[in-house]
Amino acid sequence: MSTTMTKTTDTTDEVRSAGADSVTPEHPGPRVIASIEALRACVGTHLGVSDWINVEQSRIDAFAEVTRDRQWIHVDPARAEDGPFGATVAHGLLTLSLCSSLLWEVLVIEGMGAAINYGLNKVRFPAPLLVGSRVRMHVSVTEVTDIPRGVEVVYHLTYETQGELKPPCVADLVFRYYDQN
Repeated sequence: MSTTMTKTTDTTDEVRSAGADSVTPEHPGPRVIASIEALRACVGTHLGVSDWINVEQSRIDAFAEVTRDRQWIHVDPARAEDGPFGATVAHGLLTLSLCSSLLWEVLVIEGMGAAINYGLNKVRFPAPLLVGSRVRMHVSVTEVTDIPRGVEVVYHLTYETQGELKPPCVADLVFRYYDQN
């Protein structure tokens, strides 16, 4: 028997960000989810938020080198100053690529074997992520479905740029967790 629990989300989620002058409390560490049943109970809930990450030009440049995407809007600060955003911007895929490491800051699933990043269902980049910004990721569970030897989980991710209302990235990340056997 297959069980699926779902909740619908909007890919244009707005995030009310703390102002640039506000103080964010220290991240308490990942939420520990002790079983698949406990994970199912989380469907439709906000699980937490990651730590802030500083978006520095060196990070953008390193991503540009690895991906060979050296478009001036990412890697040429002087030219980007006259561009549409007034500064260089992080690649959308750089922002998205942070999802796995940020997910582990928000939650840990215990009692399972392998955890596999299975892919993405929806991805949007509603706003630019400018160099010098601080970004973090909010995580909700939208779906848990039985699969052979485990479960498939859809996490709704909404990135937040400090001081901005529109998120730089909104995505549905799919993970598969397999039994330890």
